[in-house]
Amino acid sequence: MASLSSYLPAPTQLTWDRDVEEQKERANRQTAIVAATKAIPPYGNRSAWMPRNVSDFGDGGAFPEIHMAQYPMDMGRKDQAGQKSNALAIQLDAEGKIKYDAIARQGHGKDKHVYSKFTDLLPAEITNEDDPSLHKPTDDEIADITEKTRQALERITNAKVEAALPVRAAERTGPAQFIRYTPAQQGDEFNSGAKQRIIRMVEVQKDPMEPPRFKINQKIPRGPPSPPAPVLHSPTRKVTVKEQQEWKIPPCISNWKNAKGYTIPLDKRLAADGRGLQQVHINEKFAKLAESLYIADRKARESVELRAQLQKKQAQKEKEKKEDTLRQLAQQVREERAGLRPGGGGAAAAREDDDDAAERDNLRQERHRERQRDRNIARAAPGDKKTKLDRQRERDISEQIALGMPARASASGETMYDQRLLNQTRGMDSGFADDEAYNVYDKPWREQGTLSSNLYRPTKNLDQDLYGDDLDKLVKTSKFVPDKEFSGTDRSGPSGSRSGPVQFEKEEDPFGLDKFLTDVRKASSKRPTDAERSDKDKDKRRRRD
Repeated sequence: MASLSSYLPAPTQLTWDRDVEEQKERANRQTAIVAATKAIPPYGNRSAWMPRNVSDFGDGGAFPEIHMAQYPMDMGRKDQAGQKSNALAIQLDAEGKIKYDAIARQGHGKDKHVYSKFTDLLPAEITNEDDPSLHKPTDDEIADITEKTRQALERITNAKVEAALPVRAAERTGPAQFIRYTPAQQGDEFNSGAKQRIIRMVEVQKDPMEPPRFKINQKIPRGPPSPPAPVLHSPTRKVTVKEQQEWKIPPCISNWKNAKGYTIPLDKRLAADGRGLQQVHINEKFAKLAESLYIADRKARESVELRAQLQKKQAQKEKEKKEDTLRQLAQQVREERAGLRPGGGGAAAAREDDDDAAERDNLRQERHRERQRDRNIARAAPGDKKTKLDRQRERDISEQIALGMPARASASGETMYDQRLLNQTRGMDSGFADDEAYNVYDKPWREQGTLSSNLYRPTKNLDQDLYGDDLDKLVKTSKFVPDKEFSGTDRSGPSGSRSGPVQFEKEEDPFGLDKFLTDVRKASSKRPTDAERSDKDKDKRRRRD
């Protein structure tokens, strides 16, 4: 039976497979007893021939007309056996799954923690509850660790104390150690023919005054730390055109600084500022608020105006009512005076007397309370309470002249003196008199009773530098004259000029108002009779009609 290759056409291009070639070579080595040398095709016929082995070169060099990688004498060929590869061996975890985190751990030390899984971010208490490192230590372990800690602290403390001492003793050396060892080279010519040796090892005594041999204060940079925990990100998404446009941030153009001196057009500046892109939108609640305020203001004005009108009407009614009452009382008084309306009789007179007595009692009680109040005030401040008349009397003569008070002659004949003239040295110049005699003043200061003679006038030309040339004008001034008369007063009559203060005459009620008000109070206190009530009701009905 013919094979399939006999029916197929011959290949147009030659193919070469390394594995197939090696298998052929291996078969040839096994079967061939004598290795035959390969014949190298002559020059010009080497287009389909490719040298692969050392024998193909015939102890010669490469063939320049054959364009392929050639290794004559295996020069340049990499050693397949000694070649190092970065390929990692496949490792499986406890569940039989491939441990891909070995790729992340490649190149790092064994002490570094590389977080390559999500479970690495979880605490050990959750991932491995049965971990022996998480168990509570036993009492023996606690005692052992405590003892080691105590010894370490004692060594540090002793070193500090010894360093601070002024005299430092030499450190005590440890005990000698004996070591037995067997040399590797045995024989009579080695180790004096001995098979074993015993060595005594002793610590070298250290000089306490010897300076340190090595610099131990140099700061050595730390090694790279463990890689940080990974940040878990969501899967990357393809950025859309819209997102790209939204993420286009315009350059910042300052309105205050231009350090590089760029010439920026106004439209570009406004475009970068973003003012033109902003749409002005006014909230409709502003209009509602304005309208509400306007309505509230209008209603408030209306309510205030209405309240004012009501108050005005109420006041007008009260005024009319009072006027009506006064008119009725006045009419009643007129009728009683004229005798048109008789009095109320004996009962009315008795009631009127009672009202008068009650009114007098009220006045008496009010005056009694006023006097009691004055006494209480005087008792509380006995030296401060002075009447107006007493204060006027106690004024100095200079104050009376300045206030324009008229001079009044005292009933006892005593003469008033200016207090400023007292305690002067004029009486002292003539010598001392008898202590019992009171003759300090030889004559009174003021002899005339008129006020004009008591005014102080400076001597003429004595104080010329002080008053100047206007002395006569100051004397004749009428600005601060105490007896200055009112404008329009006629003194040409028989009375002549006034020599004292203005006196007013009091007239006893020229219009009769006091008597009228007394009658009104009396009439208001009386209650109207039935006839008067009927008359008033009739008058009201007539007004309504």
